[in-house]
Amino acid sequence: MYIRLYEIAYARSGDKGSDANVGVIAYTPEGYDFLHKVLTAEHLSKFLAPTGLQCAIRYELPNLLAFNFVLKGALGVGGSQSLRIDAQGKALGQITLELLLDIPEAQLQKCMPPKAIP
Repeated sequence: MYIRLYEIAYARSGDKGSDANVGVIAYTPEGYDFLHKVLTAEHLSKFLAPTGLQCAIRYELPNLLAFNFVLKGALGVGGSQSLRIDAQGKALGQITLELLLDIPEAQLQKCMPPKAIP
């Protein structure tokens, strides 16, 4: 079954000069394990290719159930000099959360956030 990344993770993003970074944080350890297999730097580079990035580099943070992706060249000349609408790359996290993932239905429940107790 296909889901959007936002169903099993949340994200934050920002600028680092001419590069951007996107942090993807899984809601559960099972979600992290699943993302470790499918959310590769190559996969994200292909998905975000329309932004003009040169490449993505993935850093793993297993104790935080997170990944940090550095998107080389995604902001062109850099946030302070750019005339782009999203000069600091803040929207890149939200765009990343729209990524479609193929996940076995039996595994999906283990990856979703726990239900809030009223």
